[in-house]
Amino acid sequence: MAFEHTNAKGTKYYLNSKKVILRGSGREQTIYYFTRQPTENSIDSVPEGFMVVENPRTGLPVLKRE
Repeated sequence: MAFEHTNAKGTKYYLNSKKVILRGSGREQTIYYFTRQPTENSIDSVPEGFMVVENPRTGLPVLKRE
């Protein structure tokens, strides 16, 4: 089951992750992002050391380091 976050406006978002190659250095990095529908990249929990925070103006969730 994908990690689900419901914002203050009642919209559900699902946490996803993807490994990407950075252009400048060529190293691999994991990025995290939220979508309104679960995808094949959805993950089950928030990564260790992160917490979910909402943008107060738009209500969009983002991950922030603790």
